[in-house]
Amino acid sequence: MGKPVYVIAELSANHGGSKARALEVIHAAHESGADAVKFQHYTAETITVRSAHPDFQVSGGTLWDGRQLADLYAEAMTPWEWTGDLVAEANKLGIDWLSSPFDNSAVDFLEQFKIATYKIASFELVDLPLIRYVASKGKPMIMSTGMSTLDEIDAAVKAAQSAGAPKVSILRCNSTYPAKSSEMDLAAIPTMIAKWGIPVGLSDHTLTSVTAISAVALGATIVEKHITLRRSDGGPDGAFSLEPHEFAALVRDIREASQALGESRFGPSASEINSLKFRRSLRAVTAIAAGEIVSEHNVRSVRPAGGLPPDQFSVIAGKKAVRDIAVGEPITHDLLK
Repeated sequence: MGKPVYVIAELSANHGGSKARALEVIHAAHESGADAVKFQHYTAETITVRSAHPDFQVSGGTLWDGRQLADLYAEAMTPWEWTGDLVAEANKLGIDWLSSPFDNSAVDFLEQFKIATYKIASFELVDLPLIRYVASKGKPMIMSTGMSTLDEIDAAVKAAQSAGAPKVSILRCNSTYPAKSSEMDLAAIPTMIAKWGIPVGLSDHTLTSVTAISAVALGATIVEKHITLRRSDGGPDGAFSLEPHEFAALVRDIREASQALGESRFGPSASEINSLKFRRSLRAVTAIAAGEIVSEHNVRSVRPAGGLPPDQFSVIAGKKAVRDIAVGEPITHDLLK
């Protein structure tokens, strides 16, 4: 059967500054059928610095153009003091949780909650010291690879594996928000699977299910997508997040796509067995009298099965019927001489 796909619902900034809303999103993720909900752990001070330098003002046609990085991250961050309640709610519901730490202090903080899996964001994939520190905790790691070259991904995978991560997975990703399906280049997924021999998935910033389903068909076994209660609530990540009913549809589509992959099987499936009887075979298409010669005028390949295979016509053409043969009767060797 097709491998099960692990679906991660990304909370990100979609709490809107409200712990109550964050808890609602966890419930929505669970009800939508997600396997896990993901948090992010950083502060404005740990992810950037406040600076008047023009490089610290967002530009380039993004959703956040004109914002100072420090202000954007101060708005988007999940307050660390919520973590205990968020984790407790996820545990109560029975949905997995994981988080993306953005510096060593976040890793140390998360360890007290017995975190099971760490996620590395695309923009941090080049921070090999951070990757090594996360890996040193001995937990599985999932790393997004948006923007990264083969060499950069290879360095990150080797850093994680050599520093102690027991399992490393990587996600195909396009780090634009929202991302265009035409720029996802999902054909890279089989290449990634072949090159590193580790689980490969998709971190998806598009707004439909098409990209995720396509990724699953290409071998992705993890799909991560942002979830929000309502896009109309706004916020830094709202525009490229799915609402709960959309996320539920995504999960259903992913599950169906995974089942549809099945296995490399040939021959009839269980439900096809009954259809075999409607295949073509050689049958009499006119009444044939005893002693009459078989020709293309009285015997043809027609549905259903039961007679000789169609390719046997050249073997029986010119033979004589040993008895009268009715219209529709299957032609078999014992009827001819």
